Amino acid sequence: MGQSAEFGRFLKAMRSRLSPDEAGIPAASTGRRVPGLRREEIALLAGVSTDYYSRLEQGRNIHPSRSVLDAVARALRLDEGERAHMIDLLEHCAKSQRTPIHTESVRAALRQLLEAVGNVPALVLGRRTDVLAGNRLAYLLLADFPALPVEERNLTRWIILDPAARELFTDWHAVAAEAAGALRVDIGRHPSDPQANQLVGDLAVHSEDFRRWWAGHRVITTHAGTLRMRHPVVGDLELAFEDLAPLHDPDQTLRVFTAKPGSPSEDSLALLGSFGAEGPSVREVPREGKRGADRPATRELP
Repeated sequence: MGQSAEFGRFLKAMRSRLSPDEAGIPAASTGRRVPGLRREEIALLAGVSTDYYSRLEQGRNIHPSRSVLDAVARALRLDEGERAHMIDLLEHCAKSQRTPIHTESVRAALRQLLEAVGNVPALVLGRRTDVLAGNRLAYLLLADFPALPVEERNLTRWIILDPAARELFTDWHAVAAEAAGALRVDIGRHPSDPQANQLVGDLAVHSEDFRRWWAGHRVITTHAGTLRMRHPVVGDLELAFEDLAPLHDPDQTLRVFTAKPGSPSEDSLALLGSFGAEGPSVREVPREGKRGADRPATRELP
């Protein structure tokens, strides 16, 4: 997918969500055939010509200045995350087309950190939210990702397509919609990643909800929050999650789940940990293996 075309689709989606009242534009006497503002109205708000803005939305190969992008972002009422995503769509595509996509691995220091936080669930996520490694408690809480087929070892895919995830999260629709919005941010940074495009295609084929969320171009950049779950083994849980970005691994995220000290959820996490006490404390998710039926054996970390 071309950078300019996706950039134009994003602008159109953001324009369609704005009403004249929200933008401070008097409603026209004639009815509107499409939702949101017209191109000429956004152009007026941004201080550019209608022809220039139309070429932006049409995916023409033009190179707007940062001041123009700032003006368009203000006109479209973009928040900080949406504005960053818009710029990603312009700046990262050309670079990514020239940069090969390498297989990701987890540094020894990150594996040691997973070991150190073994009393709380923790995962290392890579591009596209691929699950690269995790501790035992994370796999007991969510899913045994190392045991899944290669193409299914992805957190977003599991949240949206696996029935177990739909049962686990009390507010599954909100969690899944946010996962789709976070994936769009990753696509903006690596738009030429064939595995990312394959993931989006698979999700679109198998999930009507995902197709609707993806068409809305929603962008999610939240790196912390609260999740409410109904776990099949230990019952109700309320956990906070934090995403930590390792300085030397910009495409990887350490996601840690914690319970409020002294809460029933803390007791439930401890109980959940006792069910897997005999297994290895940390397991890296192997990236080798065939798609489909061949499932690589789980590999313990050294």
